[in-house]
Amino acid sequence: MKTNWSKAEKILKNGGVIIAPTDTLYGILACAEDKNAVQKIYKIKGRDNNKPFIILIASIKDLEKFGIENSNIKENMKMFPKGKKVSFILSCSKSEFKYLHRGTKSLAFRVVNTKNKNLFKLIQNTGSLVAPSANPQGLSPAKTITEAKKYFDIKIDLYINGGKRNSKPSTIISLLEEVPKILRK
Repeated sequence: MKTNWSKAEKILKNGGVIIAPTDTLYGILACAEDKNAVQKIYKIKGRDNNKPFIILIASIKDLEKFGIENSNIKENMKMFPKGKKVSFILSCSKSEFKYLHRGTKSLAFRVVNTKNKNLFKLIQNTGSLVAPSANPQGLSPAKTITEAKKYFDIKIDLYINGGKRNSKPSTIISLLEEVPKILRK
């Protein structure tokens, strides 16, 4: 299993796309800072081009790469301990990240818990990862690697089996306004 995560790192660093267990569901992962890899996922999923992906990060400090430095935002995020599976929508109007925010001028981030050792280490080694659920738009997320392979077959560079995933998607909280707003519980 460890070798699969090492392979995943190499594939992601070379612009590839993988399916792996995240802290919630199986996700289709690519390096968030690789515009071409992000675009591959849109094509593979058949996803609506104006819907941004959730971005997995290893630390709140990683937000600075995206030009997000507001300490109030970071304080709001710290209210929810790592591992609570909460994604936060934050303002990001930088034009260089338009391929990520898709014109919404906002991005959703989730800090991955260190208990999810393999995924956490992968993010540390590759940088932030886009991580939509492993399903074509409009279909249910894959709960097993077998289901993911039926959806995507050879379109994915590597599949990492993490057993059956029965978790729910993350809670989504918008921090775009002064008062945090729960968009998905």
